[in-house]
Amino acid sequence: MKYHSYTLNNFKKMPQIGKISARHQHDIEVVGQVLPFKASSYLVDKLIDWDNFEEDPFYILNFPQRGMLTSTNYNLIDEILKREGKSDTLKKKVEQIRLSLNPNPNGQKFNVPEFEGSLLDGVQHKYRETMLFFPVEGQTCHAFCTFCFRWPQFTLKQKKFSMQNSNPMIAYLKANPDIQDVLITGGDPGIMKTSMFEKYFEMLTESGISHLHTIRIGTKALTYWPYRFTTDSDADDLLRLFERTVKKGINISIMAHFNHPRVLDTPEVQEAIGRILSTGVQIRTQSPVLKHINDSGKIWAEMWRKQVDLGLIPYYMFIARDTGSHEYFALSLEEAYNIYNDAYNSVSGICRTVRGPSMSCDPGKLHIIGVTEVMGQKVYALRFIQARKPEWVNKIFFAKYSSDAYWLSDLEPAFGEKEFFFTKELNEMRSSQHDLCHTEGVH
Repeated sequence: MKYHSYTLNNFKKMPQIGKISARHQHDIEVVGQVLPFKASSYLVDKLIDWDNFEEDPFYILNFPQRGMLTSTNYNLIDEILKREGKSDTLKKKVEQIRLSLNPNPNGQKFNVPEFEGSLLDGVQHKYRETMLFFPVEGQTCHAFCTFCFRWPQFTLKQKKFSMQNSNPMIAYLKANPDIQDVLITGGDPGIMKTSMFEKYFEMLTESGISHLHTIRIGTKALTYWPYRFTTDSDADDLLRLFERTVKKGINISIMAHFNHPRVLDTPEVQEAIGRILSTGVQIRTQSPVLKHINDSGKIWAEMWRKQVDLGLIPYYMFIARDTGSHEYFALSLEEAYNIYNDAYNSVSGICRTVRGPSMSCDPGKLHIIGVTEVMGQKVYALRFIQARKPEWVNKIFFAKYSSDAYWLSDLEPAFGEKEFFFTKELNEMRSSQHDLCHTEGVH
């Protein structure tokens, strides 16, 4: 099948457009001025239940909804569109709103390392063992998720991470022998041609980097365009590249984003999964827990079970990051934990490789172990799965219970402590003249 996408400019040409009410079409036009909108023909034709589209998880996952903007911002954009159309006034207001939605949250600007006198804008290095690489060819997606925390990659040029010349990335990797994994991310590198994958794989595997063990590929192609691994013109070439790389002793892990179990039901995705696994590549799965999409333990248990049945490894349940349309999808920390716990208790041990709920906040990946009572005080038990400082990892600590807590910034230390154990060091890192990633031991 030839790839085709629907955007704000052409979504009314969808064969299913007659199913969408005029009110919903208008909401798409208004909200889509601020938040990026793009839907693949596979998603539109194969995944959305158009007879029940208003409640369909894949429709909500991709098509802008009115509640994704505040009433004030929605009305401002609506009024300008009606009065002036796509004018300079609209452009300025859209930019203003975007910048107010916490683009690049959770200290991402501190993840960009400086190397040999220059910032590596297409690299992030937050955790000592893992480096993120943003190849310029992979900085879009087959379709855009309405909850995406990387929405500035597609809307705000000044907030974008990408790298065209990858030689500095290789030099940086060689100079940092603690790095074991390189995560190729975006956007979605799944949109890249095989020739680009080959270029980067060869650089990584032929440059004498003995400490590199794993190449990860963060992609949602299995959800939005599984033909990338089956019938695209260079799909077979990509699979052969995977095979050759695995034979060199490099582990390849596809970090697949699946938000709902129905995505795993189509023959297209099942064929793609089978072909990938036949090359020796692992597929690990992850998703945020989201209101309107997958906010029940039953949905998660079904998703994990289907994933394991297909040979996949459930990996992460995330808490949606506090950016963009966060308030529309947000669940409290307690709600997220209860959903995780319900799902975890409903599956066998083989499905319990998943970790969560976890939030990728400034100091690290914070795991909500649970809600419990200690010395008569109701608290959240927490630990870092990953952290800016390795010594913080796995250290259990406690926060006061709050039913209104949605993010780390909503939590306070328990038992009369003035600050969390990591706060002082984190503040010192922030105030340093140097990028956080330069600080010894912080990578």
